[in-house]
Amino acid sequence: MRLSKRSHRSLTFVVLASIFFAACIPTPSAPAASGKIAFLLPETKTARYETQDLPIFKAKLKALGFDVEKNLIYSNAKQDASAQQSQAEAALTNGAKVLVLDPVDSNAAAAIANLAEAKGVPVIAYDRLIKGSAGVDYYISFDNEQVGKLQGQSLLEALKGKPQPVIVMINGSPTDNNATLFKRGAHSVLDGKVIIAKEYDTPDWSPDKAQEEMTQALTALGNKVDGVYAANDGTAGGAIAAMKAAGLKPLPPITGQDAELTAIQRILIGEQYMTVYKAIKPEAEITAEFAFALWSNKPVPLNKLNGKTHNGKIEVPSIVLTPVAVTKTNVKDTVVADEFWKVFDLCKNEYAKACGAAGIK
Repeated sequence: MRLSKRSHRSLTFVVLASIFFAACIPTPSAPAASGKIAFLLPETKTARYETQDLPIFKAKLKALGFDVEKNLIYSNAKQDASAQQSQAEAALTNGAKVLVLDPVDSNAAAAIANLAEAKGVPVIAYDRLIKGSAGVDYYISFDNEQVGKLQGQSLLEALKGKPQPVIVMINGSPTDNNATLFKRGAHSVLDGKVIIAKEYDTPDWSPDKAQEEMTQALTALGNKVDGVYAANDGTAGGAIAAMKAAGLKPLPPITGQDAELTAIQRILIGEQYMTVYKAIKPEAEITAEFAFALWSNKPVPLNKLNGKTHNGKIEVPSIVLTPVAVTKTNVKDTVVADEFWKVFDLCKNEYAKACGAAGIK
C-alpha cells in the first residue's frame, strides 16, 4: 500500500518526536557512590600510625579517585577506648559508609562494630582484630603470633652461649589483642630456654611506663640482666633509657617491632639488637582498596584474601601478611631497599658512620 503525502508527513513527525523524547530521557546508570570513609586509628605513642599508616592510606585512596579532603573522616583515639567509641559514633552520624577501625581495645570495639552493622555499614578491622562481634566484614593485618616468635628467636640467637640467661619481658598493652598474640608467640619460643625473671604488661604501649617497668626490674635483679624482650620499638626505647640510666655497659640485647626510624638507628649503632619489620605500605594500600570498593559498590578484591580469623563470634575473612626480623645485617636489604625509610633521614649526623659500616649509602 502506498502512503499519501499527508500520511507520510504524519509518520515522519511521529519518528522525529520519538527520537526527541528518547534523547530527553536519561540513560539508566549505576548509582553514584556517596557518603564517606572513616579511618579510625588507636594511638600516637607508636610512631607508625601518623608517619606511615595514615599518609599511605590517604595516598592510595586518592590514587583510586577518592576525594580524600572532602570524604575521608580521620580520627586518632590517643589510647582512649571511650574516645574511639565517640569518634566512631560521630563518623556514622556524619555519613560514613565504611569504617576502617584499628581498635584501642579489641573487646570494647565490638560495640562499634555492632552499631555499624545495625546501620548497614561494613567494618574493616585494620591491624588489630575486633573481637566478639558479627559486624566485622574483613580483617587485614600481619601474622602477629609469628611476630612474637621472630622476636623470641632473635633474642635466643643473641644470647647463644650464655648458660641459663636471665631476661626481662616488657609486653604490650593488655587491651590490644595483637599484644596477646606477640606474647604468646614469644613464650612459645623462650619458655624453658631462658629464665624470665620479671615480666610486665605495659598499659597503652607507653614508653614511659616501659622505662618504669625496666627500672623496677633492674633494681630487683641488681642490674643482672642478659637480655630484654620488648614487644615494640617504643617500649624498647623506654627499656633502653632505663638501662642507660642504671649504667649498664654494654647494653644487653633487646628486641622491638615496627621498624621505627629511631629503632633502626639504634640497631645500626648497637643499642638495640633487632626489630620486626611489618611492611605497612601493602597493609594500608590493600585496606584502602577494600574500603574504596565497599564505598563505591564495586567488587571487593576477594582474591587477595588468604584465610579466616575467628574473633570469638565469627570467622572473619582475612588478609594476613608476613613479618620480617631485622638486625644490623639486613637493614639495607629490608627497610632501606623498600624505601620504608630514606637513607637521607636514616643516616643523618652521628648515624652516618654506622650506615657506612652497614653498607648503606
